[in-house]
Amino acid sequence: MKPRMGAVTIYSVAERAGVSISTVSLVMNAPHRVSPATRERVVAAAAELGYRRRADHRSESGQLRVAVAAPFSSYPSYYRRLTGMLARARDTTIDLMVHDLDSAAAADSPLLDALPARPGVDGVIVMGVPLSPAAVRASRAAGLPVVLVDVRSARPRGGDLPGVLVDDLLGGRLLGEHLRERGHDRVLFVHEPQLSRDYVSAGMLRAEGVAESLALDEVAVAPDDGLERVVRAVETSGATAVVANHDALAVRVHGVLRASGRRIPEDVALAGYDDGDLAAGLGLTTVRQPFEESGRAAIDLLLAAIAGEGASISRVDLAPSLVVRATT
Repeated sequence: MKPRMGAVTIYSVAERAGVSISTVSLVMNAPHRVSPATRERVVAAAAELGYRRRADHRSESGQLRVAVAAPFSSYPSYYRRLTGMLARARDTTIDLMVHDLDSAAAADSPLLDALPARPGVDGVIVMGVPLSPAAVRASRAAGLPVVLVDVRSARPRGGDLPGVLVDDLLGGRLLGEHLRERGHDRVLFVHEPQLSRDYVSAGMLRAEGVAESLALDEVAVAPDDGLERVVRAVETSGATAVVANHDALAVRVHGVLRASGRRIPEDVALAGYDDGDLAAGLGLTTVRQPFEESGRAAIDLLLAAIAGEGASISRVDLAPSLVVRATT
């Protein structure tokens, strides 16, 4: 029995055909790039389900033009999310345009008021910086699909924009439980200053997760800080472990602790967050985030919204995993 017309989505077609929604989009927009067998399977599934693609969001070039905005220069980890988007875009007719934003943590008023969209843009992905209510209203008034990645509202409202989140609270819990099993009972959490409480940062959730297992002290360090305050904080707090908000900061903490004569992990255990080449090279215990997967999921959500199927899935939650190495 066919589902109701209003219930048929691009996800329905993908499930029926046994392919990804990106492949369905490719069949609809650039069928010459799909094998005949796959194309016939998707077309047959769409016909059987009664699916009809909306065609009102198209650029004159025939490609979907998507603006991707994030604090790339502040947090290189967003490039890894972008890598996942680029991989997904290769299988579609999407043209990605990248915009660098200021870090939300460094701003008194971090809410993004104006979306980086110009004529011809079919959708926007914003990472790491929350939108102001005015920006949300403007996007809806313009009929512009928007997907958020790594953005949490301090005051959740009904009808929030679709988004992709990695469970940072769980990531903090994994670190806290691991350090407690290693015999630690007090930890120092090192992070950048957060000037505004208008949003819930990933660091806030990570610290909260760690604190469920251990007594926790915090120290905020600026990007140009020499980190001597971290050494003093270790001394005064009695912490036997340090958790940094991300791996690049953990590498800096590693250097200053070693320079002070402390052995890692014999005197002080050290952990970071994200997992990449830096962590692997240093032998750093960390939490692995599924960056590339989150980028692919964001593209899929946006494709669904552009196709008029935004209500099908409003949020994708991904789980991090603990990676134990020599520093703990």
